[in-house]
Amino acid sequence: MRKITAIEAQKRSPNRVNIYLDGEFAFGLARITAAWLKMGQELSDEKIAKLQADDARERAYQQALLYLSYRARSESEIRQNLRKHEIPEAVIDETLEKLRGDGFANDNQFAAAWVENRSTFRPRSRRVLAMELRQKGLDDETVRSAVAGVDEAALAYEAARKRVSRLKGLEWNEFRKKLSEFLARRGFPYEIIAPTVTRLWNEAHNEEKHFEDEDIT
Repeated sequence: MRKITAIEAQKRSPNRVNIYLDGEFAFGLARITAAWLKMGQELSDEKIAKLQADDARERAYQQALLYLSYRARSESEIRQNLRKHEIPEAVIDETLEKLRGDGFANDNQFAAAWVENRSTFRPRSRRVLAMELRQKGLDDETVRSAVAGVDEAALAYEAARKRVSRLKGLEWNEFRKKLSEFLARRGFPYEIIAPTVTRLWNEAHNEEKHFEDEDIT
Protein backbone atom coordinates (compact mmCIF):
# COMPACT_ATOMS: atom_id res chain seq x y z
CA MET A 1 0.00 0.00 0.00
CA ARG A 2 1.15 3.53 -0.78
CA LYS A 3 -0.07 6.68 0.96
CA ILE A 4 -1.22 9.89 -0.71
CA THR A 5 0.98 12.66 0.65
CA ALA A 6 -0.03 15.51 -1.66
CA ILE A 7 -2.62 16.41 -4.30
CA GLU A 8 -1.63 19.48 -6.29
CA ALA A 9 -3.32 21.27 -9.20
CA GLN A 10 -1.29 21.27 -12.38
CA LYS A 11 -0.23 24.79 -13.38
CA ARG A 12 -0.69 24.28 -17.12
CA SER A 13 -3.78 22.06 -16.90
CA PRO A 14 -6.16 23.31 -14.20
CA ASN A 15 -8.50 20.39 -14.82
CA ARG A 16 -5.79 17.95 -13.78
CA VAL A 17 -3.95 17.27 -10.53
CA ASN A 18 -0.64 15.66 -9.61
CA ILE A 19 -0.75 12.81 -7.13
CA TYR A 20 2.18 12.27 -4.75
CA LEU A 21 2.61 8.92 -3.04
CA ASP A 22 4.95 8.50 -0.08
CA GLY A 23 6.40 11.95 -0.70
CA GLU A 24 7.14 11.45 -4.40
CA PHE A 25 5.29 12.40 -7.57
CA ALA A 26 3.45 9.34 -8.86
CA PHE A 27 1.10 10.33 -11.68
CA GLY A 28 -1.37 12.90 -12.95
CA LEU A 29 -5.14 12.53 -12.93
CA ALA A 30 -8.14 14.41 -14.22
CA ARG A 31 -9.92 16.22 -11.40
CA ILE A 32 -13.05 14.20 -12.01
CA THR A 33 -11.08 10.95 -11.63
CA ALA A 34 -9.30 12.18 -8.49
CA ALA A 35 -12.41 13.69 -6.90
CA TRP A 36 -12.74 11.02 -4.22
CA LEU A 37 -9.05 10.95 -3.25
CA LYS A 38 -7.80 12.63 -0.07
CA MET A 39 -4.59 13.18 1.84
CA GLY A 40 -3.45 10.23 3.89
CA GLN A 41 -5.47 7.75 1.89
CA GLU A 42 -3.70 4.47 1.12
CA LEU A 43 -3.82 2.95 -2.34
CA SER A 44 -3.11 -0.61 -3.41
CA ASP A 45 -1.32 -1.39 -6.66
CA GLU A 46 -4.66 -2.53 -8.09
CA LYS A 47 -6.36 0.73 -7.10
CA ILE A 48 -3.51 2.75 -8.62
CA ALA A 49 -3.79 0.80 -11.87
CA LYS A 50 -7.55 1.38 -11.95
CA LEU A 51 -7.12 5.11 -11.34
CA GLN A 52 -4.66 5.39 -14.19
CA ALA A 53 -6.90 3.36 -16.50
CA ASP A 54 -9.91 5.54 -15.62
CA ASP A 55 -7.80 8.63 -16.23
CA ALA A 56 -6.70 7.35 -19.65
CA ARG A 57 -10.35 6.86 -20.62
CA GLU A 58 -11.34 10.30 -19.34
CA ARG A 59 -8.40 11.96 -21.11
CA ALA A 60 -9.29 10.22 -24.36
CA TYR A 61 -12.94 11.20 -24.08
CA GLN A 62 -12.16 14.85 -23.37
CA GLN A 63 -9.68 14.96 -26.24
CA ALA A 64 -12.32 13.52 -28.57
CA LEU A 65 -14.87 16.11 -27.44
CA LEU A 66 -12.34 18.88 -28.02
CA TYR A 67 -11.64 17.55 -31.51
CA LEU A 68 -15.36 17.37 -32.24
CA SER A 69 -15.97 20.90 -30.98
CA TYR A 70 -14.56 22.38 -34.22
CA ARG A 71 -16.80 20.39 -36.59
CA ALA A 72 -18.38 16.97 -37.02
CA ARG A 73 -15.92 14.13 -37.60
CA SER A 74 -16.05 10.58 -38.88
CA GLU A 75 -15.08 7.77 -36.54
CA SER A 76 -11.93 7.23 -38.55
CA GLU A 77 -10.91 10.87 -38.08
CA ILE A 78 -11.54 10.62 -34.33
CA ARG A 79 -9.48 7.44 -34.12
CA GLN A 80 -6.58 9.04 -36.00
CA ASN A 81 -6.65 12.09 -33.74
CA LEU A 82 -6.57 9.97 -30.59
CA ARG A 83 -3.70 7.92 -31.99
CA LYS A 84 -1.83 11.17 -32.60
CA HIS A 85 -2.22 11.89 -28.88
CA GLU A 86 -0.78 8.45 -28.08
CA ILE A 87 -4.00 7.01 -26.69
CA PRO A 88 -3.82 3.18 -26.46
CA GLU A 89 -5.91 1.35 -29.07
CA ALA A 90 -8.07 -0.39 -26.47
CA VAL A 91 -8.92 2.96 -24.88
CA ILE A 92 -9.73 4.41 -28.31
CA ASP A 93 -12.20 1.58 -28.91
CA GLU A 94 -13.87 2.28 -25.55
CA THR A 95 -13.95 6.00 -26.29
CA LEU A 96 -15.63 5.52 -29.66
CA GLU A 97 -18.20 3.23 -28.09
CA LYS A 98 -18.99 5.88 -25.47
CA LEU A 99 -19.15 8.62 -28.11
CA ARG A 100 -21.63 6.54 -30.10
CA GLY A 101 -23.75 5.99 -27.00
CA ASP A 102 -23.71 9.70 -26.23
CA GLY A 103 -24.63 10.62 -29.79
CA PHE A 104 -21.32 12.26 -30.68
CA ALA A 105 -20.12 9.68 -33.21
CA ASN A 106 -22.31 8.39 -36.02
CA ASP A 107 -20.86 7.82 -39.47
CA ASN A 108 -24.26 7.70 -41.18
CA GLN A 109 -25.22 11.09 -39.75
CA PHE A 110 -21.78 12.48 -40.53
CA ALA A 111 -22.00 11.34 -44.17
CA ALA A 112 -25.50 12.78 -44.61
CA ALA A 113 -24.44 16.10 -43.09
CA TRP A 114 -21.33 16.23 -45.29
CA VAL A 115 -23.36 15.71 -48.46
CA GLU A 116 -25.94 18.29 -47.40
CA ASN A 117 -23.28 20.87 -46.56
CA ARG A 118 -21.42 20.34 -49.82
CA SER A 119 -24.63 20.42 -51.83
CA THR A 120 -25.62 23.72 -50.23
CA PHE A 121 -22.33 25.58 -50.33
CA ARG A 122 -20.06 23.85 -52.87
CA PRO A 123 -22.10 21.58 -55.14
CA ARG A 124 -20.20 18.71 -56.72
CA SER A 125 -20.87 15.39 -58.39
CA ARG A 126 -21.90 12.14 -56.75
CA ARG A 127 -18.51 10.66 -57.64
CA VAL A 128 -16.56 13.47 -55.97
CA LEU A 129 -18.77 13.37 -52.87
CA ALA A 130 -18.19 9.63 -52.59
CA MET A 131 -14.44 10.12 -52.96
CA GLU A 132 -14.42 12.75 -50.21
CA LEU A 133 -16.37 10.51 -47.84
CA ARG A 134 -14.02 7.59 -48.47
CA GLN A 135 -11.11 9.90 -47.65
CA LYS A 136 -12.82 10.47 -44.30
CA GLY A 137 -12.59 6.74 -43.66
CA LEU A 138 -16.21 5.80 -44.27
CA ASP A 139 -17.04 2.33 -45.55
CA ASP A 140 -18.57 1.70 -48.97
CA GLU A 141 -22.06 0.94 -47.69
CA THR A 142 -22.23 4.20 -45.72
CA VAL A 143 -20.93 6.15 -48.71
CA ARG A 144 -23.41 4.59 -51.14
CA SER A 145 -26.29 5.33 -48.80
CA ALA A 146 -25.22 8.96 -48.34
CA VAL A 147 -24.91 9.77 -52.05
CA ALA A 148 -27.81 7.65 -53.30
CA GLY A 149 -30.26 10.53 -53.35
CA VAL A 150 -27.94 13.12 -54.86
CA ASP A 151 -29.54 14.95 -57.80
CA GLU A 152 -26.52 15.65 -59.98
CA ALA A 153 -28.43 17.67 -62.55
CA ALA A 154 -29.77 20.02 -59.87
CA LEU A 155 -26.37 20.36 -58.21
CA ALA A 156 -24.60 21.01 -61.50
CA TYR A 157 -27.12 23.70 -62.37
CA GLU A 158 -26.74 25.37 -58.97
CA ALA A 159 -22.95 25.29 -59.15
CA ALA A 160 -22.93 26.65 -62.69
CA ARG A 161 -25.55 29.30 -61.96
CA LYS A 162 -23.30 30.84 -59.31
CA ARG A 163 -20.41 30.84 -61.80
CA VAL A 164 -22.22 32.42 -64.74
CA SER A 165 -21.83 35.98 -63.45
CA ARG A 166 -18.10 35.69 -64.09
CA LEU A 167 -18.68 34.74 -67.71
CA LYS A 168 -20.84 37.63 -68.83
CA GLY A 169 -19.97 39.03 -72.23
CA LEU A 170 -18.28 35.87 -73.52
CA GLU A 171 -19.15 34.38 -76.90
CA TRP A 172 -20.82 30.97 -76.95
CA ASN A 173 -17.69 28.90 -77.58
CA GLU A 174 -15.70 30.54 -74.79
CA PHE A 175 -18.69 30.47 -72.42
CA ARG A 176 -19.22 26.77 -73.12
CA LYS A 177 -15.53 25.96 -72.68
CA LYS A 178 -15.06 27.78 -69.38
CA LEU A 179 -18.30 26.65 -67.76
CA SER A 180 -17.81 23.06 -68.93
CA GLU A 181 -14.29 23.01 -67.49
CA PHE A 182 -15.58 24.40 -64.21
CA LEU A 183 -18.22 21.70 -63.90
CA ALA A 184 -15.76 19.02 -64.94
CA ARG A 185 -13.46 20.09 -62.08
CA ARG A 186 -16.43 19.52 -59.75
CA GLY A 187 -16.61 15.98 -61.09
CA PHE A 188 -19.79 16.20 -63.15
CA PRO A 189 -20.01 13.91 -66.20
CA TYR A 190 -20.47 15.15 -69.77
CA GLU A 191 -24.10 14.05 -69.95
CA ILE A 192 -24.85 16.42 -67.05
CA ILE A 193 -22.52 19.23 -68.14
CA ALA A 194 -23.79 19.59 -71.72
CA PRO A 195 -27.47 20.34 -71.01
CA THR A 196 -26.57 22.44 -67.98
CA VAL A 197 -24.30 24.73 -69.98
CA THR A 198 -26.90 25.06 -72.73
CA ARG A 199 -29.65 25.84 -70.24
CA LEU A 200 -27.69 28.59 -68.57
CA TRP A 201 -26.62 30.10 -71.88
CA ASN A 202 -30.23 30.14 -73.02
CA GLU A 203 -31.39 31.66 -69.75
CA ALA A 204 -28.81 34.42 -70.14
CA HIS A 205 -29.68 34.97 -73.79
CA ASN A 206 -33.37 34.22 -73.87
CA GLU A 207 -33.90 36.64 -76.71
CA GLU A 208 -31.16 35.06 -78.78
CA LYS A 209 -30.96 31.80 -80.68
CA HIS A 210 -31.11 28.80 -78.37
CA PHE A 211 -28.46 26.15 -78.75
CA GLU A 212 -29.48 22.53 -78.63
CA ASP A 213 -27.61 19.95 -76.47
CA GLU A 214 -26.31 18.17 -79.55
CA ASP A 215 -24.50 21.31 -80.64
CA ILE A 216 -22.02 20.87 -77.76
CA THR A 217 -18.91 18.90 -78.64
